[in-house]
Amino acid sequence: MKLLVKTQKGMEAVAGNYIKEALPDAKVWASPMGYSGLVIVETNDENVEEKLLEIPEVERVIPVLVETQAELEEITKSAEEIARFIGEKETFAVKTKRRGKHDFSSIDVNRTLGARVKELTNADVNLSWPDKVVQVEIIGDRAFISVLPGEEYRKYTPDKFDARKLFSKVTLVQMPYWGDYKACRSFGEKIGRAAQAFEVKELIIAPKEKMDAYELMEFLKGIKVGQESRYQIQKEAYPWKVEKVPVSVWDLYQVARDKRRNKRLLIITDPKGPTLAEVKENPAKDMHHAKEVVIFIGSREGIPRGLFRFADYVVDLAPYMTFATEHGIPATLVSLWEVYEEFLREKEKKSDESK
Repeated sequence: MKLLVKTQKGMEAVAGNYIKEALPDAKVWASPMGYSGLVIVETNDENVEEKLLEIPEVERVIPVLVETQAELEEITKSAEEIARFIGEKETFAVKTKRRGKHDFSSIDVNRTLGARVKELTNADVNLSWPDKVVQVEIIGDRAFISVLPGEEYRKYTPDKFDARKLFSKVTLVQMPYWGDYKACRSFGEKIGRAAQAFEVKELIIAPKEKMDAYELMEFLKGIKVGQESRYQIQKEAYPWKVEKVPVSVWDLYQVARDKRRNKRLLIITDPKGPTLAEVKENPAKDMHHAKEVVIFIGSREGIPRGLFRFADYVVDLAPYMTFATEHGIPATLVSLWEVYEEFLREKEKKSDESK
C-alpha cells in the first residue's frame, strides 16, 4: 500500500522521522523530488492510516489507488479503476495538484479525467459539494490518484452562514491614530488590513477635531499599504471576486449627524454601556433589518460621550478590558457576528419548527 502524506512545508523531514518510528518496516520518502510538505509512505501495515494520524505533524493521509506516468493519456486511463469507487447516484469532482513542468495543465487533467469518469459512472459533477473527490497529485514524472470522501474540513459549506452578507452593509467609523509618524503609519497599516479583511461597505477615517495634517497623512498612507497587502492575499485565496473597501475622511460629529438623519443603525463600543450578552437579541435583530450598520471605533481615546445619545446601542464587548487600537475592528466585528449568527440560527430553527 502506498500513501501520500501531507505536512506543513518544512515539516516533512520531522514527520518522516516519526513515521519511521511508528512504521519501522515502511519505506519513507520525505520531500520526494525536492518538493516540500510531502512524504511518500509504502507499507503493508493494515493500520497504517490510524498510526499516521496519531502524528501531529501529519495533516492529511491520502491512500493511492493508482500510480502512473505523469502523462495526460496515462492519467485518463486510470478512470477505469477510479470508476469502481463512485456510484451512479453520487456526485464527484476532480482536483489536481501539479508539481513540475508538463505539457498539460491541472485544468486539462480535471476536464479530461472528469469527462471519462462521468462517462463510465453516469455520476454528476459537483464542484462545490461533491460526495467523492478524485484527487490527482502529480509529483514530477509520477501521478498519484485517489478517491476521497467530500472534504472533511471545508471552509465554505451550506450549513455555515455567509458573514459577508452582514459585513457588506457595515460602515466602520475609525478615529485616526496620532503622534509619532512611524506609529501613525504602523497603526494605519493594521487598521487598513483589518477593514479590508472583513470586506466592509466603507471605512471612514473620522477625526473629532483639528489634527496635524502630516500625522494624518502618515496614518492614511498606512491604511493604503495595509489594505493593499490584504487585498492581494484575498484575490489569490478567495473563489469570489474581491473589491477594495472604499476609504474616506469625514468629521466624526458630522458622520453621526448624517447617519442618524438617514436612519442608519448606529453602534458604539464603550465600557460605559451594557455588555453585549445583555442586549444581544435586540442589536442582532436590528442589524438583520438595517440597510446600513454604522460602527464607531475609538483610537487612543474613546468615542466622545456626546455621541452616545445618537447611538442606537452603546455596548461593552469585554467588561474591565480596553482593546488596543489595532484590535478595535476585529474584536468588534467578530463579537457582533457571533450574536448575529446566533440570531440567524434561532430564526432558522423557528422557521423549521413552524413547517
